[in-house]
Amino acid sequence: MSHPTLAFLGTGIMGAPMVRCLRRAGFPVRAWNRSPAKAAGLAADGAQIMDNARAAATDADVLICMLSDGPTCTEVLFGDNGAAWALRPGALVIVMSSIPVDVANDHARRCAERGLGYLDAPVSGGERGAREGNLAIMVGGTPDAFEQGRAVLEAMGRPVLVGPAGTGELAKLVNQLIVASTIATVAEGLLLAERGGADPAKVHQALMGGFVDSPIWRQHGQRMIDDQFAPGGPAKWQLKDTRTALAHAQSLGLSLPVGTLVDGLFSALVDAGDGDLDHAALIRQLRRHNHLPE
Repeated sequence: MSHPTLAFLGTGIMGAPMVRCLRRAGFPVRAWNRSPAKAAGLAADGAQIMDNARAAATDADVLICMLSDGPTCTEVLFGDNGAAWALRPGALVIVMSSIPVDVANDHARRCAERGLGYLDAPVSGGERGAREGNLAIMVGGTPDAFEQGRAVLEAMGRPVLVGPAGTGELAKLVNQLIVASTIATVAEGLLLAERGGADPAKVHQALMGGFVDSPIWRQHGQRMIDDQFAPGGPAKWQLKDTRTALAHAQSLGLSLPVGTLVDGLFSALVDAGDGDLDHAALIRQLRRHNHLPE
């Protein structure tokens, strides 16, 4: 059985290892990135590196978009020289970026008008999950479009169809609110352990296996202990997602007080110049808040 030809737009921290997973699964991939250097290394994995997004998409069967935000996705996909318009008839667009729900719904409408399938399929699991091909993939779209894209998505992780177009992004907003709040709580707990005279590394070890244990406790807690904040998920994108989540909640008439407080902490972290650090760097903002050395 031959594999469909894929266009993959956006080969940054997450996109590049996702392309490698697709290549290991045997999919032909044409890759493009706005900063060409970030795509160039994928040639060694067998990806075809393209000069522009439209060239990558020309007559492709599936287009995967992993760009930074909603406006960028909309411009690259549907602008005057939009990549989506170069796809073969009946092709599938999969937006794996974290974008607002209403933007995903608009994308689905545009694709339907051109006879293209559409899935919003944001991910969770960070750079490690992308490398290992075990990302959690939250998918919104029709059952037919999901089946069309299932094999592609399964090469990168564990896709679950959660509902119609837009609900994949809604699920990601739920994920990001929980992640942001958990990172904040882990940071507070480790700071409390440190200031109270315990060894944070030993507390970290002691709580593994209990109710506190989670990938965030293990991975981001260790980052905080080691003061190692090379970005897997940059704080500025965490802030983008919490703001999007709170705006969507407001549109539904909801007030989310914990999410609002955590969003304020991430906003202060980014304003302090740490937006390009991993979101685990929130402990730095808590240190500043308490007038402690960072």
